[in-house]
Amino acid sequence: MPATQRRYPLDEFARRGEAAYEQQIAPRLAASNEGKFVAIDIETGAYEVDDQELAASRRLRARVPDAQIWMKRIGSPYVHRFGCRAAGRPGP
Repeated sequence: MPATQRRYPLDEFARRGEAAYEQQIAPRLAASNEGKFVAIDIETGAYEVDDQELAASRRLRARVPDAQIWMKRIGSPYVHRFGCRAAGRPGP
């Protein structure tokens, strides 16, 4: 699978991805999807949900070969979180 070149500046890419998620996708998702990954094509609004981010991306790319994919973890502001924090202490 050849790499797809990003066609938007990073801030525009993020804006489109978050807007598509909040306006079109989040209202359709069941609570049972929390913690899963959603791969979103920021141009078409097509998306795939899976426990594994690579599986979601591959299924989306099979449907939309030139997809501009924004990845989101359902119910979290982060796709991945690095580091740790002590129990009982609020995060940044």
